[in-house]
Amino acid sequence: MTASSPSLLQRLKNLSLVAQILIGLIAGIALAMFAPQVAKDTAFIGKVFVSALKAVAPILVFVLVMASIANHKHGQETHIRPILFLYLLGTFAAAVVAVVASMAFPSHLVLSTENVAVTAPGGIGEVLQSLLLSVVDNPVKALIEANFIGILAWAIGMGVAIRHAGDTTREVLGDLSNGVTLIVRVVIRFAPLGIFGLVASTLATSGFGALIGYAHLLAVLLGCMLFVALVMNPLIVFWKLRRNPYPLTLKCLRESGITAFFTRSSAANIPVNLELSKRLGLHEDTYSVSIPLGATINMAGAAITITVLTLAAVHTLGIAVDIPTAILLSVVAAICACGASGVAGGSLLLIPLACSLFGIPSEIAMQVVAVGFIIGVLQDSAETALNSSTDVLFTAAACLGEEAKAQRTA
Repeated sequence: MTASSPSLLQRLKNLSLVAQILIGLIAGIALAMFAPQVAKDTAFIGKVFVSALKAVAPILVFVLVMASIANHKHGQETHIRPILFLYLLGTFAAAVVAVVASMAFPSHLVLSTENVAVTAPGGIGEVLQSLLLSVVDNPVKALIEANFIGILAWAIGMGVAIRHAGDTTREVLGDLSNGVTLIVRVVIRFAPLGIFGLVASTLATSGFGALIGYAHLLAVLLGCMLFVALVMNPLIVFWKLRRNPYPLTLKCLRESGITAFFTRSSAANIPVNLELSKRLGLHEDTYSVSIPLGATINMAGAAITITVLTLAAVHTLGIAVDIPTAILLSVVAAICACGASGVAGGSLLLIPLACSLFGIPSEIAMQVVAVGFIIGVLQDSAETALNSSTDVLFTAAACLGEEAKAQRTA
């Protein structure tokens, strides 16, 4: 008796997660095209998936970072400093790219008087105050509200304290970390179904008709993000590794960027990045800290969004500005974006701050924010994909680079 051929479900199960996600993506597009009313009903599937990721991400970050620090051995290198340097370098490089592109291909907006109910930071001081308050937030409140700055602060503090506890306590913490990680893996396995629902419902509900009027602005924004992802970031990785950066770059874009593009949340993509870091063979003590840290402070995509939209307003109003000033002010605003990272559309909320540095009144700046929300279907997705995939890319580059350096000097 011959063995029966595997069923279609079994064949799909045997495919890689990336292949399954691509199938879900294609199926979502097809459903939105041929049965838009049915596609709108799939929004619930996407919401369940994103909600599950957002639910598990805070507790995962808290437990994993705390366990990593508690079980860290003295003298063991974690490469956090070079990763932080790459995060800052990448953000600065993205701002430079955005300024150059905005000067070469200036965008002009039709600014209306429509009011947008958004509360934006009033200045750099207010952003920094908000950042400090996030650090000292109540730990339970930080977990409930997904305040990752507060979660990181408490996880680091608890981890340092528990390092002086007994071996049994640290082992229990390690087992708890493994248990939460297992739950995360189960959630990630549902990514193809979740992305199917997200894509189908988004295309059926919003479409891309509203984006046509802002095609030039979108082209500059997405062009900058693609240039940073495919040229600037690989150059930084090559400088660090001294070898072909594209296998690592494309792997991070494919396995982290795709899910981040559709979930549109760096926080929700933290579990995906942690899983990818593990498969890349990186040290858990390093990526368990650098990945959630990157989701909070690694803002290359935000630097591009803030810079391009602000300079679009500058060009529309006929304000003269030199390139060094534009770069400086854009980088300041992008770094301050970590103060609004827990808010949906965090980078858009920093546009009034950047505009105020150019003397643009808040009434006009809020209209620019409104434009940002209109094009957010693509802008926010591409920004999140760049930010999140870069977290893994720079973590891997720093770890592999420092290991290669140690081997050469050994």
